[in-house]
Amino acid sequence: MGKKIDFDALAGRISEYGFAYLITVGDDDRIHTSPVNPTVTAPHLAVNTPSARVRANTSSRPQVSLVWPPTTSDGYSLIVDGEARVVADSLTVTPTRAILHRPAPRPDPGADDTCGSDCIEL
Repeated sequence: MGKKIDFDALAGRISEYGFAYLITVGDDDRIHTSPVNPTVTAPHLAVNTPSARVRANTSSRPQVSLVWPPTTSDGYSLIVDGEARVVADSLTVTPTRAILHRPAPRPDPGADDTCGSDCIEL
């Protein structure tokens, strides 16, 4: 697991976006992408009424990603990786990494990180 996530910053950023794409992986190693509207229930994110495929995928492969597309053409995507678990009629995601990302040159090319684009860790 990477550095600790600033959950307050993450919750604030999520409120700036609309829907997200939930990305899961099936038993056939193919990804499944679902548009969702996660809600913040610190320190988790909740996805209400996940589909049967999402439930099946996360029961055997709990690692998921949520991607909020940028709201402008030069904006950042918000990407959250996490561990998913089905709880009642909801999917709970515990974030393990969160970044803002856009395909642009890094503002500080000498920065010691793993992102070759313009990335901001939350």
